[in-house]
Formats: sequence, structure tokens, C-alpha cells
Amino acid sequence: MLTVERPTDLEAHVGKEIGISDWVTVDQAMIDAFAAATGDDQWIHVDVERAARELPGGRTIAHGYLTLSLLPRLHAGLLQVKRRTRSVNYGSNRVRFTHPVPAGSRVRVRQRLKAVDAQADNGIRVTTESTIEIEGVERPACVAETMSVLYG
Repeated sequence: MLTVERPTDLEAHVGKEIGISDWVTVDQAMIDAFAAATGDDQWIHVDVERAARELPGGRTIAHGYLTLSLLPRLHAGLLQVKRRTRSVNYGSNRVRFTHPVPAGSRVRVRQRLKAVDAQADNGIRVTTESTIEIEGVERPACVAETMSVLYG
């Protein structure tokens, strides 16, 4: 885990890899809960029997946005800013879903710090590139450039 005192201390780490997270299992229960929360109940996500018959690999696949939504959970163990009062999601510049995540797969994130920019009210906008990897699969599931604002 990268640990810094203040958000501004992140400037020294621009261009560097922050770290690699622990693995998280994307199981059918997680996929079903995401489908229920979003209303995206397309069969490729929720119909286990049909997926066994019709999908390559014979398993349902996670929603792309479910994969993306795992970023806060995956990032949690990578960075600690001791003198941070709060942080907020600022958005995404680019998101690509480059490989499906079959139910039962384990994923992790490899995160790199791309930019740090001063903001109003003692804030620092942090831009990261996150590559979500699937265990045993060469191609990543998702590559996303996201931003958050950390306040000191």
C-alpha cells in the first residue's frame, strides 16, 4: 500500500504504479444483485442454464458496469492518505471493457497514477489508470481512466 501524509504528496508518484489489489471473486450472487439493482437482467448475465448451452465457456458473464463498479473495492487497499478529510468521485475519461468476466472468476486491479491537479477548497484531483485483470486470462477485463478529488 502506498501511504502518504497529504493529498499533495501524491505529486511525487505521478507516472508510477500504485499497486496491485487482492483478488475478488465475481460470483453469480454478485451478478444477480447487480442485475436487480440496475434492471439489466439480460440472459447472458442471469440465466445460468441458457449460458451453459449458448455462451462460449458455458458460464454467465458479469455486466461491464459491474466490473467497473468494483474499482472502489479493489482500490481500497492500494492507497492511504493520512490527512485526507474526504474524497469524491469526479468521473471517467475513458473506459474500455476488453474481455468478459465469467461468473466465478477472480479479478484484481493494477493501478497507475497518471496525474495530480490542484482544485479549489484544498482539493487535489487524482487521475488514475486502472487495469482490471482476470485470473488466468492474458487480456484485461477493463481498462479505465478515472478521477477523484481528495480534500486535505
